[in-house]
Amino acid sequence: MATDRDAERDAITAAIQRLFDGCPTRSTGALTTLQLAAEAGVKRWVLTHKHVDLKEEFTRRKSEANGIPPAFQHLHARAADAEAVARALREDNGRLRERVAVYAQVIHELRTELDRRTDNSTQPSSVRSFPTSIT
Repeated sequence: MATDRDAERDAITAAIQRLFDGCPTRSTGALTTLQLAAEAGVKRWVLTHKHVDLKEEFTRRKSEANGIPPAFQHLHARAADAEAVARALREDNGRLRERVAVYAQVIHELRTELDRRTDNSTQPSSVRSFPTSIT
């Protein structure tokens, strides 16, 4: 009986280490009690009722790691950095779109004014057209 309990504890301890190392063999690698039991190859109730201390150790380590295995924390940091860069680029894109809209409106107004002045050819215009070709 003691050897079954020791074997369970060894399996659970090894499973905890594999999950936090990011190398699960039997589960998805999620840091949940259910996944820990699956990784250890034991029933969930064995973990939650017979080996409460190991479950609590797992929960403590999970909270220290913010729910992300240390093996994947660098990827989480890179993803957070990429999201921040993408957010900044979206904001910059929005500002540039606003500026382009203003420029388009100014060009339209200038063109309309030029057309109005050239239609009214009896009056001399102070607005001059740019040459269309270079000679």
